[in-house]
Amino acid sequence: MAIEQKLRGNMSNEKTEIEKLIDNTEKIGAIGSPSSTTGLSLDILGTAVLKKLVGELALFRFSQDGKPHYALGQITEVQLKNIWLEDPTMRSLARQRGQVNPVSGQQDTHLGDMTVSAVFCDDGNKFEPSILGTVPATETFIHLTTDQILDKLLEKYRDEIFYLGHVYGSTPKLPLWFKHFGIGAHGAGEAYHIGIFGKTGSGKSVLAKMTLLSYARYPEMGIFVIDPQGEFSKDARGELRKEGFPLNLKHVLSQLNKGVQIKSVKELVLDRWDLFSEIIFESPFFERLSIPKGDNRRIASEILAERLKKALITLENLYERKSFDRAWEILGDDNVQMQFYRTQQSRDRFNVVYQEANQDEFFTDYWGPITELFRKDRKDAISIDSLIRQTFDLNGTQRPIVIIDLSREMAIGLFWNDTIQALVIKRLLDGLSYSAENAFRENRFLNTLVILDEAHRLAPREKIENEKQESVRLSLLDAVRTTRKYGLGWMFISQTLSSLHREIIGQLRIFFFGFGLALGTEFMSLKELVGGDPNALKLYQSFRDPHSAFDIASRQYAFMTIGPVSPLSFAGTPLFLTAFNTPEEFLKHNNLGKQKDNK
Repeated sequence: MAIEQKLRGNMSNEKTEIEKLIDNTEKIGAIGSPSSTTGLSLDILGTAVLKKLVGELALFRFSQDGKPHYALGQITEVQLKNIWLEDPTMRSLARQRGQVNPVSGQQDTHLGDMTVSAVFCDDGNKFEPSILGTVPATETFIHLTTDQILDKLLEKYRDEIFYLGHVYGSTPKLPLWFKHFGIGAHGAGEAYHIGIFGKTGSGKSVLAKMTLLSYARYPEMGIFVIDPQGEFSKDARGELRKEGFPLNLKHVLSQLNKGVQIKSVKELVLDRWDLFSEIIFESPFFERLSIPKGDNRRIASEILAERLKKALITLENLYERKSFDRAWEILGDDNVQMQFYRTQQSRDRFNVVYQEANQDEFFTDYWGPITELFRKDRKDAISIDSLIRQTFDLNGTQRPIVIIDLSREMAIGLFWNDTIQALVIKRLLDGLSYSAENAFRENRFLNTLVILDEAHRLAPREKIENEKQESVRLSLLDAVRTTRKYGLGWMFISQTLSSLHREIIGQLRIFFFGFGLALGTEFMSLKELVGGDPNALKLYQSFRDPHSAFDIASRQYAFMTIGPVSPLSFAGTPLFLTAFNTPEEFLKHNNLGKQKDNK
């Protein structure tokens, strides 16, 4: 107590205020032995042994270099010790009788482990980040942290703080900050790559949407979402689901005056002849003309695209009947046939099928669904280049969020499968990277975040046999290595950690780990990232499956986070949080207005 009394005796007015806040909090223990600057042992007070302590955010005050300091961290483990019952004779008696009076229960001691994640120094009129450069005396009390204390310590950064949930196992909200990638107020000065991992149902998509809104607060920041499943698109359209976490992104973004453009594949105009060649190769068009997948079909696809281009037929006019008739005429040319079928027998077989084919059927069933992807006069249609230019328009004061909905349900009436989706994603990735390089050459910093859902499918660790999907993987790896210096950051959302490419994981700066990574190769990958911190890993392993709850309202979505995402994590240690369970709670604590149902 002498140290704390001495600290309180030399308080400024501001210090007195925070000291009063700390004095009004509950004491749960004191620093014990052995302790070090990397980990503290706690002697739990008798009044606190029946409390839930694991996960609690605790703090203690101490003096360092003649200045008051405040250290915060989470309790990662609590142990029970009774040295008398560890004696073999006493243990034998306890086994026979169940208890040994007056040893059992009376001589128990509870010990805790605390990992310090942040230290603040009172520098007169403000609190500055510091380090735990010494170990306070064993009489130093450990207090439970409250929202009021955190608000006071972080008062200087109040307008930067964003909340995704509460401290895991505790009631205070965990302060986070998501800074835009530019310079100036609230800017990080560089782009970050972010990873959100967890099993299906772990809450990672909800966390990603809340994180999107944290960046959407900045009008100068652009956001580009590649949405293979259409989940972000539905929420941004205001199509709320009754179950889960029905966050109305449309309403919240309108409150933030953040423009949103949602483009489905039906509104996206493909604009490259090589894409036409690849798509018609994948389609049933040539298969119905007796050309199976292989080199012959590849040559036929490339020659057809080349001849159409030479005939001055444009991509946007491919859907017209006269373009199809010209394509059909090209395929009937003997010289063309000799290029993809060398033998007369093969050409004769092709010509039999070609002559018997119903041209109207081919035009309607096969040619139309392919060429519609290149048609410009569709409603609200826009080319990929134009869409990317809008995202990267640094002259605008209100830069938009662009969401590309590549879900199968939005491609009805078009030729669409996983390979075509991969081709479109590859085109988007190439366009983003090319535009980023051009901006960099002009000394312009993009300040843009690209969000990629289902990242484990697009960039797995092992090589993909499908050539087109493999090209997407290679494009992503290149983008992650090069685009950060352009001000282009990436957020990868993945169900798995161990199967995502190592290069991507190695480039990530901020991590969120949800439930489902505590076994097998997933846990080994997690252990590498955490640095083998046993207490942090034990706390992560305590996460419950959200779907094991008795009802939806009681589900808890817990996450471990690593990286510069919180003013409480500048020591580099993991932090743990439980995400907000309802949209109303999330919006309220971040002053984002009220949830609005979209009728």
